[in-house]
Amino acid sequence: TESDMSTLDIRNLTRQKTVKFPFEAAHKHILPSSEVSLAFVGTARAQQMNKSLRNKDYIPNVLSYETGKKSGEILICLLEARKQAPSYDMSYTQFVGFLFIHGLLHLKGERHGATMEKQERALLKRFIN
Repeated sequence: TESDMSTLDIRNLTRQKTVKFPFEAAHKHILPSSEVSLAFVGTARAQQMNKSLRNKDYIPNVLSYETGKKSGEILICLLEARKQAPSYDMSYTQFVGFLFIHGLLHLKGERHGATMEKQERALLKRFIN
């Protein structure tokens, strides 16, 4: 049936190169039967979306929000991710994957905290060898 469909739509709206990460596998594992749109965005769009969605003025590395009952969008700012990866002790590729997992967990209803961080690290290990 339609409702069992798990789809991931990935768009790169930047001139940056995206990373090799099993986005599909992570999506199916964390949020099966949901439609997720992943967009890689520049700093201006990331900041503008953060302002309109959360009333925050900084450039976020990741934003996720629901677009329906079983659908959502994840925006990842590649320039911010590249800049911040070292401070998280991760490579650029690992960090982009981590941000995607972070966004998926938010769409699933998880809140920031130790439990979510443990899940993120475990999931990242699972998808990056």
